[in-house]
Amino acid sequence: MSPAAPPTPSPASPAPRLLDWRVRFGVLALIWGFSFVFIKVGTEGFAPFQVTFGRLLFGTAVLAVALVVKRDRLPRGARVWGHLTVAAFLLNALPFSLFAYAELTIPSTLAGICNATTPLWGMLLSLVALSEDRPTRVRAAGLGIGFVGVLTVLGAWQGFSGVDVRGTALALLASFSYAVGWIYVRRTLSGTGASNLSLAGSQVGLATLQLAIVTPLFTSLPMSVDVLPLLAVIALGALGTGYAMLLQYGVVAEVGPTTAAMVTYFIPVIATAAGVALLDEQLTWNTPVGALIVLTGAALTQSRRKPHPHPVAGNTATTAVPRTTPNATAFAARTAATPPTPVVGTTDGTPCRA
Repeated sequence: MSPAAPPTPSPASPAPRLLDWRVRFGVLALIWGFSFVFIKVGTEGFAPFQVTFGRLLFGTAVLAVALVVKRDRLPRGARVWGHLTVAAFLLNALPFSLFAYAELTIPSTLAGICNATTPLWGMLLSLVALSEDRPTRVRAAGLGIGFVGVLTVLGAWQGFSGVDVRGTALALLASFSYAVGWIYVRRTLSGTGASNLSLAGSQVGLATLQLAIVTPLFTSLPMSVDVLPLLAVIALGALGTGYAMLLQYGVVAEVGPTTAAMVTYFIPVIATAAGVALLDEQLTWNTPVGALIVLTGAALTQSRRKPHPHPVAGNTATTAVPRTTPNATAFAARTAATPPTPVVGTTDGTPCRA
């Protein structure tokens, strides 16, 4: 699949945004970084499934308003809706619930760092699932470095002392689900013809329906509702899932998916700072050091080979054959005037969001 040509500016181009994309990028990183604090506070007053359902409900409301304002249409076709249902489970319903359950027993700082392992899982899965995305030595080294960072965060040399294994495993499984979900999306939802906002809103809406079915089966209504956990759930949904999606949608459209994906590397830093400052969570030396190693490894796994020049028959000049990344492939599948689909759910939500 060859990359589509970038959209050509026209006289009818939209007016410049009021806020520079760097400001919106910073706000997006802050929102997704604080999402882990919101989850932790929310689980103090609600069951994990209830936190996830509330998050998705308020996120869907924000995206639905955006769809109405932009007069956008929902996707068409049973096949598209079937794929969106699977994507909603893998990228929203399952990882959001796993993070909520994980934070019952692990600090929000650790959850935020586990979220940063999504590129590592994606790299590992790409060895089998994405034949066009063959790893280089640098990327393979990044995979190994990243998992060394995970072991450092968990304090493997001291037998994982002081770390809740079950909660940590749930958080890592949530990050793994993000990676599986994005491979699935790349393979099934390219070239649907629907707008990215429409796909994102529909996906989050389907995840809300999934939790609406599951939540009453495993939880009961709380006897009382505390204000702080309720506000945390509202903020988690309206900001962390709804408004953050719109922010990322704009950043991706303006500067491209590669630059927008850099938000991934700021999330664990903000999550750690927020957890320590607001929740008095304790840090040992291996947590920030391990997080830095994880981020270094994740960054290396995202590197790509430079294009190699190939001679053109009948011409002495050479042309570079572009090499597409998974994000570029998804971008190419859409029309030139349509920006790439933003990460859905990516603390939580980017690739790998909380």
